Amino acid sequence: MENSFDMIVIGAGSGGLGVSLFMAKIGLKTLIVDESDAHIGGDCLNYGCVPSKALIHVSRLVSDARKSEDFGMSVSGQPDIAKVMQYVVDRQEVIRKHENADFLRQEGLEVVLGRARFHSSHSIIVNGTVYTGRKIVLATGSSPRALDVPGVDLVRVYDNESLFGLHDFQGRKLLVVGGGPIGVEIGQALLRLGVQVTLVHRGAQILPKEEPEIAAILHQKLEEEGMQILLNTQVHQFTAPNEALLVHGDRIRSKLDFDSVFASIGRTYELGSLDLEKVGIETEKGKIKVNQYLQTTNKDIFTAGDIAGYLQFSHAAEQHTRLLLNNLFSPLKKKLSNDHMSWVTFTDPEIATFGLQKIDMDRKGLDYERLVMGFEDDDRAVVDSYRYGKLVLYISKGGLLRKQKILGGSMIAPNAGELIQELILANTMGLDIDAIFNKIYPYPVASRVNQMIIVKQKEKILTPTINTFLRKWYRFLN
Repeated sequence: MENSFDMIVIGAGSGGLGVSLFMAKIGLKTLIVDESDAHIGGDCLNYGCVPSKALIHVSRLVSDARKSEDFGMSVSGQPDIAKVMQYVVDRQEVIRKHENADFLRQEGLEVVLGRARFHSSHSIIVNGTVYTGRKIVLATGSSPRALDVPGVDLVRVYDNESLFGLHDFQGRKLLVVGGGPIGVEIGQALLRLGVQVTLVHRGAQILPKEEPEIAAILHQKLEEEGMQILLNTQVHQFTAPNEALLVHGDRIRSKLDFDSVFASIGRTYELGSLDLEKVGIETEKGKIKVNQYLQTTNKDIFTAGDIAGYLQFSHAAEQHTRLLLNNLFSPLKKKLSNDHMSWVTFTDPEIATFGLQKIDMDRKGLDYERLVMGFEDDDRAVVDSYRYGKLVLYISKGGLLRKQKILGGSMIAPNAGELIQELILANTMGLDIDAIFNKIYPYPVASRVNQMIIVKQKEKILTPTINTFLRKWYRFLN
């Protein structure tokens, strides 16, 4: 049948593209559906990873230029944000050359543009046409949660979906609501481009999923650059187009003036238009019920990416792709595990985190050691001026016959997302700390800090008793 497929994928973001392109590559008849050609690539290309990192790249160039004044250079003028936004669009268009409907069709996919909804347990309807599939994957992503505050209609509010469509940025005073990764990344980038930024966060620390001492370093660096950060604070009401009434933790109220607002208060899912109840897909608290195989309550319909309700990263969607493909083709089914997941907050300095965190290990009842090392005495950190850097590492308890494994950790430093990659590999492959200890690092690469923290751990073996034995043994042999 013309409209019958081996696989139907709804959503052409990271997860949907990964699944559908593989199926087409091996010759299975595959349909992918998305709202429009411009929406192909999903949040990552259109509103997330790609445009935000392009914006951050330009903001770092501007910041580095200003730092050169310390060495006699002269820098003047203000960044042209219209040109910055055009650069962002240009970078998106480079990637869009292989993430569009025509390209996907050349790769063997059937592509239909329009809103899909379920028609029956194995079929969907788009633009009035019904399409049937053996299996269906939902990869429709998520969208920014709207700011629900009295008076919000009075003010100009941006989120990550509306910010990158601008030819310019209106105003020079920005109120950022929400201290998660998106809020701090965009806040710092616009701060460096000449915008006065105030960030309010309802919690006790920015980046609440990070180690407190790591987040505290970034907090300090942001304030040193000129960002005002108000913790334990919420917007109570917008009282005018450029005025907010804030409520602090102790209920003290204050007023703040601004030109525009950037909302970064989490993500939500648009499920109502899919007609999930027609196909027996259950939801709970605004999310689709999904098991550890990414399977919905309809056994032939699966999820990938943000809509799965787990971690909302493009690389998590890629992980879902690998899991789904394994389970579709192998009798040995795999369950989703985030024990080796990693993520990076692309501020300057970056924060990179991987593996199990303290709350995970305590819940699992694991025996572990927590190692902490500052970069004050690291030679590369000294010459490159990031002695504030820090690495927190969790390793398993060792013994005479037990190797110590790297369980997880977090780092703050310039390019921390790159520096920490070998620790992520060791964690993923179950290597013990000797793999890092015995590695020969070219001096003075920045990643030597990964070995330095292990060396300090090894030095703990040198107790007074061991030292005495080693002295006597040396003298006996020599």
